[in-house]
Amino acid sequence: MNRFIKFWKLGNPQFNTTDFGISRDGELVLREGNYQYNLYDLACKFGTPLEIAFPYIVERRLRETIDIFNRTIKSFRYRGKFFYHYPMKASQNKEFILPILSEGGNLEVTSSNELWLVKRMWEQEQFSSRIRVICNGPKTNQYLSLITELREKGLNITPIIEDKFELAALSTFRGDIGIRLDTQVKVRGHWDNKFNRFGLTAEEILSFGRIRNLKLLHYHTSKQLEYVEDIVRPLKKAMAVYIKLRKNNPNLDMIDLGGGMPVPFEKKPLFSTQAIVKRIVRTIIKTCDIANIPHPDILVEWGSYLVAPAQVTIYRVLSEKIVPQSSTVSKWYIVDGSFMNDLKDTWAIHQKWHIVPVNRLQAKKLSRVWLAGLSCDSDDKYTAGGTYVPMPSLDTLEPNEQQYLAVFDTGAYQDALSSHHCLLSSPMKIVIQNGIITIARKRETAEEIGKQFGW
Repeated sequence: MNRFIKFWKLGNPQFNTTDFGISRDGELVLREGNYQYNLYDLACKFGTPLEIAFPYIVERRLRETIDIFNRTIKSFRYRGKFFYHYPMKASQNKEFILPILSEGGNLEVTSSNELWLVKRMWEQEQFSSRIRVICNGPKTNQYLSLITELREKGLNITPIIEDKFELAALSTFRGDIGIRLDTQVKVRGHWDNKFNRFGLTAEEILSFGRIRNLKLLHYHTSKQLEYVEDIVRPLKKAMAVYIKLRKNNPNLDMIDLGGGMPVPFEKKPLFSTQAIVKRIVRTIIKTCDIANIPHPDILVEWGSYLVAPAQVTIYRVLSEKIVPQSSTVSKWYIVDGSFMNDLKDTWAIHQKWHIVPVNRLQAKKLSRVWLAGLSCDSDDKYTAGGTYVPMPSLDTLEPNEQQYLAVFDTGAYQDALSSHHCLLSSPMKIVIQNGIITIARKRETAEEIGKQFGW
């Protein structure tokens, strides 16, 4: 059993698979304390494609993140505080957002519609007045009006200036203001690093002189930063600007590092959270102590890091097809969902995923396969970056037996980016916590999808 757990990279905190294991029948299971869920049974009961969300994983990861920062701050005698802000764009599902708020997380929004959700929660008293909301993204008049409305109602809300026009629009705002820096530091990430349309250069920001109610300096570098120096170098640049900016803006006392904390999608070793937090705190201490200024409060917006590991997506293998003229891969496995629709990052940024069988995890005969979705588009596929996915061979299936597979770490961005290419239905979504299974989204019918296109 142990060799199969190791082969499929389960039960490993370094890969975010701590809670996953294999049952005696060779089926994928997940443990939540004393509760255990058999994912094969769930796939058979609810059908596929199926998304399974685990909010308790989000809660635990947030607690661990806050604890790591607070312990490091204490041990280094850092004189600022730490605040976690969840970027709602990573997943706007309330099954994740409400647990984050309950565990002491704050929020970051990027549109008026996301802020409208915050307004709804605020009016329903679903979070306390201690929660801070940061507003990033381009500011429409509707967005600006809603920011002002919520500030007047007592919400602790901080709009972030993106350009000169927003600086003018927020010049009379009666509350804390932030400004976004384009560090112009090139890193290895998932963005187009040649051009960054967000934020202002250091020269532009410093040319403004005193900025009314400036409280926070924010920057965001890229997504999925897998090298420590790609997190530290932009921070050093931002802190150099912070020191200069503070001369004319003495109320400035917060630095927001944005996102970028990586997820081990490919199940290869990455740096630890503890290691990078130490580097962050040390870098800020060194910069501030040399300049003889107070240590700022530290904010991060690590979205994927928090919610990606809290969901898996399950498909059923419908059929197989020989891959001609390939020395590496033997077959296509056609699944009953769509990568272009359900897991958009497969196609958009060539995301690699950790994929394991849901059943027959102890199979001795494996095939090297590529996966194909149900749409009629040639891009609707997953080839593991040109390598292969090991899967149990279908020719050893028992009569009437089906093969299922699970894609790990699908909790970030995929729902919001999903589409209906070829009018395919989105996966059904269930939420599991405290031994209770809740249906969050039913499987769409043809009529329901047709209505979205005017039929």
